[in-house]
Amino acid sequence: MEVSKTLDLGSNPSTRATTDLKKGNMNKITTYFRDSFKELRDKVSWPTWPQLQQSTMIVLAATIVITFIVLAMDFVFGNGLKFIYNQLF
Repeated sequence: MEVSKTLDLGSNPSTRATTDLKKGNMNKITTYFRDSFKELRDKVSWPTWPQLQQSTMIVLAATIVITFIVLAMDFVFGNGLKFIYNQLF
């Protein structure tokens, strides 16, 4: 007689392992989402509106500065390579 194994690897002919596996996974998923929601609601410190505005302005300023640095590097290297290629060919 073939016996199915349960999740704890014990033999129980009246219990199917796949049923236990599905129930165990659903309980884990449900617990995960419940705990995640609870953590987002209770433990996360959300920024205030002024803090959010300040952080946004810092990111925007940094993005603009880095954009101009990359633009300048592109201009310098592009013109430098054009100069070198014109001298060689």
